[in-house]
Formats: sequence, structure tokens, C-alpha cells
Amino acid sequence: MTETILQSGLAALDAMFERAQAQNRAAFLPYFPIGYPTYDESIKAIVGMAEAGVDGFEIGIPFSDPLADGPVNQAATQIALENGTTVRLCIQAVRELRERGVTQPMLLMGYLNPMLAYGLEAFVVDAKAAGADGFIVPDLPPEEGEMLSAICQREGLALVFFLAPTSNSSRIELVGKRATGFIYVVALTGITGERASMAVGLADFIARLRAQTNQRLVLGFGIGTPEQARMMNGLVDGFIVGSALVRVGKQGAEAVINLAASLREALD
Repeated sequence: MTETILQSGLAALDAMFERAQAQNRAAFLPYFPIGYPTYDESIKAIVGMAEAGVDGFEIGIPFSDPLADGPVNQAATQIALENGTTVRLCIQAVRELRERGVTQPMLLMGYLNPMLAYGLEAFVVDAKAAGADGFIVPDLPPEEGEMLSAICQREGLALVFFLAPTSNSSRIELVGKRATGFIYVVALTGITGERASMAVGLADFIARLRAQTNQRLVLGFGIGTPEQARMMNGLVDGFIVGSALVRVGKQGAEAVINLAASLREALD
């Protein structure tokens, strides 16, 4: 079914944001790790979310030391590792998802060490061949990302970097220059996880970023309810939900799909 995918890489992300903008809403990119609670259930969950109309995906590569992840995602990726999930299997999963009709952009989210062990060049080339559109690497600062950036630029794939409320003007300027696809805006200082309310001062933080960069802004960390999802409209270009979906994932794919559908419907 991959012949139905007309765009890939940066072009696919641009088209995703343009579609959402035309509908006067933020783009919704769920995060879900491959191999949790089982490989088959993770594939079923992602296919079901695609059918529910989400805009794109952050596909998790499990790692033993996920420093940016909260307890929900840490526990899930540990289960995925115990299930035998490898970087190679995650790339294979992207290929399988494309074959099963998923046309939305897919960004592989993982930590640097497994990518280095695989070989950066081979990792990017193989991921692109499978149907990935880019990468989110939480422990890769832009100052150290030149090698991966160069490979992604050559292949036309996104490489996302992070900004947080603690980021100063020089950091905002640097990330604005180095990130491709979008900037991942961390809504609060800390690790991933659901929060009862959005961070105080979030709108001011977003305004500060808008004043310094024309890059698209995608908000993550702490979003987990339809009400919070609705707040993203008009604030940012897109948002990521992870922990809330992973938390219900232990109940199986249907619970994940139902929550993702409710978050997507809240945007209309």
C-alpha cells in the first residue's frame, strides 16, 4: 500500500500541518512504543489510531535508560524490551504499518545510543526505506547533532530538537536554526507524564518562541484529556500525547484507540 503515500519526510510533515491549519486546529501526534504491551497490540493500536484520524505519530523505540520519560512510559518500554523489541524490529514495524495502510507521517522517537550501535547512516537509510519521515532524539542536543543532521538533510527527513521553559534566547535561536520539521516544545520542566492542568505561563512561553522563530511548534509533556487537547487549538501547530495513551495501553489496543479518538474529536 506504500504507493498511496504521495509525500514523505519533510514534505509529509508540511502537508500534515497545512491540513490541520486549513481546519483551524492543531495537529495531533500520539506517541506509542513498539512492543507494548505486545508487538501485535502496538501495531493494532497505531493502525486503529490512524483510522481514527490522528495527524501523525511519534513511534517509540524502547531503551533501557529513557531519561526524559516518566514512570508510565519507562515501565512500558521496559516491558517492550523484555518482549524482545529492538531498533531493527521498530524499523520493521514502520514498514508493516505502511503496508497496513498507515499514511500519516511517522517520526521514530528514541535515544542516541541504540542508533549509534545500529550505525547512524544505516539507521537513517533503513528507517527511510521502511517509511519513516524523521526522528525525535531527546538526548541529542543541537550542538552535538551535526552528523545526524547532515544525514537527515541529505535524505529529506525531519530531525526534531527540544525547547523548554528554561531555554534562553540563544538556545531558542540555535534550535530554531537546527530543527527541521518542527520544534518539540516541552510544556514544563521535568519528565513526561499526565498533569491535572496545563503549566502556568504556557501562553507567554509560546509567544516568546513565536517572536524568535518561524518554525512550527509542537507541544508535549502533560497533555492527556480532551479538554487539554482542545486548548491546543490556536496555541500551537501541533501536540503530542504519550503517557495517557500508554497508561491505557495495558488494557489493549482498543482502549488506546478510543482515547485517541476522543482527543482527536475534541479538536473539531
